[in-house]
Amino acid sequence: MNASGWSVLATYPSGFEADLAIAQLEAAEIPAVRDNNDSVGIFGPGYQGATAKGVTVHVPTEALDEAREAVSILESDLESED
Repeated sequence: MNASGWSVLATYPSGFEADLAIAQLEAAEIPAVRDNNDSVGIFGPGYQGATAKGVTVHVPTEALDEAREAVSILESDLESED
C-alpha cells in the first residue's frame, strides 16, 4: 500500500501476529490494513503462518503514535506472561 496519508506501523513475521495487532488497533478505534508482502504461494491467501517477507500493517499517519502505543501495550502484556 502506497496511498498517501498512511504509514507503516510494523512488519510482522506472520499473518496471525499482524491480525492480532490489527484487532488491538480496532479495539482502540484506530483503522488499520495489512499488506501481504509475499505472493499467494502454495498455501493460499488465507495462510496465517510465517512468511519470508512478513506482513506489513499500515495506519493513518496522524494516528501513528497512538497506534504504536496501543500495540506496545499488547506486546508488553505478552512479554510479562512469559
